[in-house]
Amino acid sequence: MLDKVKYWLDLADDDVSAAKVLLDGKKYLHAGFFCHLIAEKALKAMIAYVTSEIPPKIHNLINLSEHAGVFDDLSESQRNLLNELNPLNIEARYPEYKERIAQTLTAEITARLFQETEEFLCWIKQKLKK
Repeated sequence: MLDKVKYWLDLADDDVSAAKVLLDGKKYLHAGFFCHLIAEKALKAMIAYVTSEIPPKIHNLINLSEHAGVFDDLSESQRNLLNELNPLNIEARYPEYKERIAQTLTAEITARLFQETEEFLCWIKQKLKK
């Protein structure tokens, strides 16, 4: 495996651990933010694999999936996940959005996002093995 790919996957794996701690600690907004980071880093691993270049410094998961060449392979539920995670990156950082987003992240919703994000990371890893 290319060092660049391993770098991004290792970061994503570390973020899985952090997201789990945050979820268990009922820090749902932060856990959601880490779910976004996991998906972003998984997609950047795929971009590094496909292009052998440094991934673009963008955070929009749909755009990253297009750069990675996997957008057309995404299931409807994966597209929904990426769309649901997108606002957790930038908007969750700003006070005018933070409270509104935090109110939507219940224990159940955040647990679902975490599970689906883990599954998405596994899906990317499987694609990298082909």
